[in-house]
Amino acid sequence: MTSASTILTLDHLSKAFGGLQVIRDLSFSVRRGEATALIGPNGAGKTTVFNVISGVYAPTSGRIVLDGRDITAVPSRRRIGHGIARSFQNVRLMPHLTVCENLIVGQHVRAGGLMNLLTPFRLWPNHRWRRQAIEALDEAGLAAHADSTVSELPYGVRKRIDLVRATLAGASLLMLDEPAAGLNPTETEALRGHLELLKQRGVTLLVVEHDMHFIGNVCEHVVVLNFGEKIAEGTLSAVQSDAQVRAAYLGFDEAA
Repeated sequence: MTSASTILTLDHLSKAFGGLQVIRDLSFSVRRGEATALIGPNGAGKTTVFNVISGVYAPTSGRIVLDGRDITAVPSRRRIGHGIARSFQNVRLMPHLTVCENLIVGQHVRAGGLMNLLTPFRLWPNHRWRRQAIEALDEAGLAAHADSTVSELPYGVRKRIDLVRATLAGASLLMLDEPAAGLNPTETEALRGHLELLKQRGVTLLVVEHDMHFIGNVCEHVVVLNFGEKIAEGTLSAVQSDAQVRAAYLGFDEAA
């Protein structure tokens, strides 16, 4: 049974593509309001785990439990309604729209009916969705970019705007695929502060990332995969000292 402190549980999850077993009997839990990192060498199965959680792939066996509810069979398009959102390594904002327009479009997933869905928000200067978008940008320190066209903005700013869009969609569990990739140190620090803000607001983070320094500054818990299997779990310092992890991922010989 899922505890009150746990938001997501993977229960003996496996995924095969034909004869290729990509995830093998994987079980771990994500604690509410914290950041959990999913790490491992290339080909370890991290992206497949993300795709199974978000509903892109159906698992071969096992269960996905979110907030005590089995969502294994819930279609991917409906999982945002259960509080799961995903931010990809490559930013997927619409570059020809303004920042605010991108956020408003992202809020359509919460539209309560056809009338709301078809609301011509551009004709309403102070539409409630625009107000909510501006408030979210202001909280994240990005309000100055509200009316900027996305294509004109630096990559690091676009990544943070993508996070704002995901949280405006009502995410309680935000899945981040290499959020620090391609960022300079200043942008990385701004992103770290943004993620801390999201955690303070009660958003839970599940992060795939290769930057161990970034993980150490953001994540309370780490799960390590190798060839689709969990080989270690705990704090970053604990998994870094694990012999299997050192041999499989961190580049150290077990005998060293």
